[in-house]
Amino acid sequence: MADECFGHPRLAAVYDLLDPDRSDLEAYLRLAEEFGARRVLDIGCGTGVFALLLAGHGIEVVGVDPAAASIEVARAKPGGDRVRWICGDAAALPSLRVDLVTMTANVAQAIAGARAWQETLRGAREALRPGGRLVFETRDPAARAWQGWTRERSRRVTRVPGVGAVESWVELTGVCGPLVTFRWTYVFGADGQVLTSDSTVRFRGREEVEEDLAAAGFTVEEVRGAPDRPEKELVFLARRP
Repeated sequence: MADECFGHPRLAAVYDLLDPDRSDLEAYLRLAEEFGARRVLDIGCGTGVFALLLAGHGIEVVGVDPAAASIEVARAKPGGDRVRWICGDAAALPSLRVDLVTMTANVAQAIAGARAWQETLRGAREALRPGGRLVFETRDPAARAWQGWTRERSRRVTRVPGVGAVESWVELTGVCGPLVTFRWTYVFGADGQVLTSDSTVRFRGREEVEEDLAAAGFTVEEVRGAPDRPEKELVFLARRP
């Protein structure tokens, strides 16, 4: 099930404008170029920002996401016809043989259930050619990022062309071991509509992720700090033998 911020048509339509800074994707593009990837599967592609960035560099891309509203936004963007869009998840993909599988931003953490995570890793492995790589990031639990998820720190008002002012903020709603829940609230100034989106993410430590990757048949090649958040996030580079 997709969270409302991705699955609700009104929220999906403004998602990119509420979170416009995607400079984090440049590191993933450089990795794709470093690996010489010609075919890429982007799991959790959302509104297609990274998939379209790759396609613009001549890379064949498959984008998969469970949120139909986000897929529709992605498909309607300029260049959207260059990407093969799939509404679903990595556990039930058609036969693919890609060079690289990516999960950018917080996609890996949003797959919070143990079974869903295992199925996603297996699906990624099956989609890869032998020697292909999986790359994704996850917040380092030691940084305790959730402590900053408050209305006071996150509240902002964004002027969206054709929509008007949209006020948004996030609030932590619970912490239970590695599972952290939070709620985004959106207020549309034009008509006063209030929409909320509840999410749960899993904070996995490095050792846990490495064990999960090994169990799914991957070889961990390297673990890096995220270039834009070096002490807050970990980037995993794994290879299918």
